[in-house]
Amino acid sequence: MSGHSKWSTIKRKKGAADAKRGKLFTKIIKEIMVAARFGGGDINANPRLRTAVLAAKAENMPKDNIERAIKKGTGELEGVHYEDLAYEGYGPGGVAMILEVLTDNKNRTVADVRHVFSKHNGNLGETGCVSWMFEKKGLIVIDKGGVDEDRLIEVALDAGALDVKDAGKEFEVTVPPGSFDDVKKTLEEAGFKFNTAEVTMVPQSTVHLTGKEAEQMLKLMEGLEDSDDVQKVYANFDITDEEMERLSA
Repeated sequence: MSGHSKWSTIKRKKGAADAKRGKLFTKIIKEIMVAARFGGGDINANPRLRTAVLAAKAENMPKDNIERAIKKGTGELEGVHYEDLAYEGYGPGGVAMILEVLTDNKNRTVADVRHVFSKHNGNLGETGCVSWMFEKKGLIVIDKGGVDEDRLIEVALDAGALDVKDAGKEFEVTVPPGSFDDVKKTLEEAGFKFNTAEVTMVPQSTVHLTGKEAEQMLKLMEGLEDSDDVQKVYANFDITDEEMERLSA
């Protein structure tokens, strides 16, 4: 399992998503604003905005908040100007990492990010140092409980998915980015329930972590996602389910 989806699983078990809902709202609002600024306020004509609005609705964000963020993005209401950036670096054990950032102060953000990396045995790298190790794909994660694997494979592949992978306690369905909405809709209509469903950066290979390095990596992920400016973190690490249970206890 890729580090990003593994981390999502750990957060669900720890209840971290609920505990940090206010921070999550702030990040989603930023994304809505930037998506609207670059692609306009029509969700039907702006895929990035549509994805951001769906994420907001999934977190039960009030409709007024969503509409206000769109208007700030399009300039109908006054709002902060955010810069869309990406940082790359390495975590414990040589894990490759990509950060998607939205910031109104680049100098503050890069200093904060560098500090978090250093604190948890990682280091911020140069642009392009690890991006070649990742590929943009849709990723749909489905819990194994009660799922007919053969039916999932048939429905997913017929809908346009690239692959269905057994990832321990979950199935990972990878999808071309352009087909993501169609495959997701087909799987939903077929009755499959998702743990996560998003267009993400999928690593071409993973680094297996155990013990102290695994613990440091999870603390690094948590520290970066705790930043108001860091929207998403992608990493090519893998931790066994047994190790994950120990660390998330």
